[in-house]
Amino acid sequence: MLVLGSLTLFLSIFSCSMSKTTATEPSMKEQLEELSGTYQDTAPYQYGTAFGQRTFSFEKGKWTLVFTLGLDPTLQQKVFQFRTFGTYQVLDQSTTVPEAYNALFLEEKKFLTLLTEEPQLIEAFGFSDCQLAPGVEKDISLDGCALWAAVDICNEDHDLLALDAEGLLYFGLRPPDNNMCTADRRPTSLTPPVSKQ
Repeated sequence: MLVLGSLTLFLSIFSCSMSKTTATEPSMKEQLEELSGTYQDTAPYQYGTAFGQRTFSFEKGKWTLVFTLGLDPTLQQKVFQFRTFGTYQVLDQSTTVPEAYNALFLEEKKFLTLLTEEPQLIEAFGFSDCQLAPGVEKDISLDGCALWAAVDICNEDHDLLALDAEGLLYFGLRPPDNNMCTADRRPTSLTPPVSKQ
């Protein structure tokens, strides 16, 4: 009887201990909301017929993205660099991509740096009317440029966000027209992951 009582007490304590441990572990949504540090593509990934490399920084609900695009897998032939920042919210779990959450990234500012002097490339990417000087970052928040709308027209990016067991972070695969300004434009698949630096 004494042994049985001790076993019951042990199981009770063990059960309470387990429930406390489980309760204190952050949910996936909480982990995504509390992202911190810098995440980057380990190598440029194919983005249409070009290649892009992303560097994301997160801190206390704020985020920054630096995206560099080039014509080759090692980004020796860079075309432009885009930078933006703002705040983000993690919404409900995606029904299209079950391992991901719907997320809303709010953009406060948008910047563009031209990294080529090739006239044909500048025209092909729609930069001809943006008054860009090679190597000089320009604030395009007011007027937009090419695929980027002005902030007062589109300051929302309706995206996906996922974090796997290895800590790799995934975003939604952007459409060719870059338009994710409304919830119905949210991606339905994920890009290759970025890893914490």
